[in-house]
Amino acid sequence: MTTPLQARPVPDIVTALPGPRARAHIEFDHAWTSPSLPRAYPLVPVRGLGCAVEDIDGNVFLDFAAGIAVNSTGHSHPDVVAAIQAQAAELQHFSASDFYLPIYAKAAAELARIAPMQGKTRVFIGNSGAEAVEAGLKLARHHTRRPNVIAFLGAFHGRTMGAVSLTASKAKYHAHFGPMLPGVYHVPFGLAGLDELEERVFKRLMPADEFAAVIVEPIQGEGGYVVPEPEFLPRLRELCDRHGILLIADEVQSGAGRTGKMWAIQHWGVEPDILLTAKGIGSGMPVGAMIAKAELMTWGPGAHGSTYGGNPVALAALLATIRLLEGGLVANAAVRGRELMDGLRPLVDRFPGLVRDVRGKGLMIGIQFDSGATAEAVQMQAFDRGLLVLECGDDCVRMSPPLVVSEAEAAAAARLFTQSVEAVAIHRRESEAEVAEEAAQGLLTPTIEAGG
Repeated sequence: MTTPLQARPVPDIVTALPGPRARAHIEFDHAWTSPSLPRAYPLVPVRGLGCAVEDIDGNVFLDFAAGIAVNSTGHSHPDVVAAIQAQAAELQHFSASDFYLPIYAKAAAELARIAPMQGKTRVFIGNSGAEAVEAGLKLARHHTRRPNVIAFLGAFHGRTMGAVSLTASKAKYHAHFGPMLPGVYHVPFGLAGLDELEERVFKRLMPADEFAAVIVEPIQGEGGYVVPEPEFLPRLRELCDRHGILLIADEVQSGAGRTGKMWAIQHWGVEPDILLTAKGIGSGMPVGAMIAKAELMTWGPGAHGSTYGGNPVALAALLATIRLLEGGLVANAAVRGRELMDGLRPLVDRFPGLVRDVRGKGLMIGIQFDSGATAEAVQMQAFDRGLLVLECGDDCVRMSPPLVVSEAEAAAAARLFTQSVEAVAIHRRESEAEVAEEAAQGLLTPTIEAGG
């Protein structure tokens, strides 16, 4: 008989990792799935509850990755499960692109209500973050009749053709898929990028009145959980206003309460013209949305649509998620985030040179190391201890747990992560000592440099 997850300690590792059933499944997976799927480490999840995830061998992990910041209300939250079940029993699908699906309009009204813009907004609902990005890109070009778009180095906006053209977090996302969408200009993230826009791009490359939009993650996600300078977003808003450029906030990862506010951009008191959401807004169901000021919705019937966008079951989860976020989870993210940051900040002083920074807002926390190899080693040490975290950027590990995380779970994660960093530091010292000893004994082979 399977032990209920709520009765298990978290974490609870009962086999070597990966376990025998996990190894067998991974071999089966590799035979049939696309090799484009990157896979962070050998986790084979089969069950989840709150911040706990059980793998195929019965190992229980403390989940501080949340399906890449998706499971905002935790795994299998009873309110979300009940909403999904009730809706599935009534109507599982009807295309909202062609008919007046009641829950679609209800969900759109709720998203408009919580949007960080004053005045009336309208909403297009799709299936994912990438679809929301595509919708925002199309609407900006359609409304302004301008062809070009500005994005930032380090940004991740998705992998569909338009979205990947805006993405600039890793070169491999562009490799062999070119040419990319024309008219996309990338500048550094932060104030230096705004200087480059005004001094180089607008003066030397393309006039400002040729740009439809700037798309920005208020806090960069895959780029390394990078929090910009306090002046960045206000100055970006002013620049857009001055040149008639639309400001698109990509809140796919940073939104839905993750940073301790409903939307990360609210930390800077800035209103976007278009906001994009997905991931955590549906608690794991496939849903994404573009929320835009009503006066920008100048496109007509057929200009954009989606067969599955606004699926009733996904929207039932979205509506339940919004209730839970407003019912205490956004506030919990702010409190637990402060506790977690307090537990992680000492790493910078304790491991000088190894840990370079601990940064973030709410439960969107990045720990920067001296190299990508160190970040990967810490991630694997955490996995071995039953803590799920994910790399991001060139040299960072991100913590993005479900917003239901408790004080005890936050403390456990900080403790396990500290142990993981300590294990990597010890291994490094031992390796350096071995090299020094071999050098002292004359056992190392001298390196012969090429060239004259």
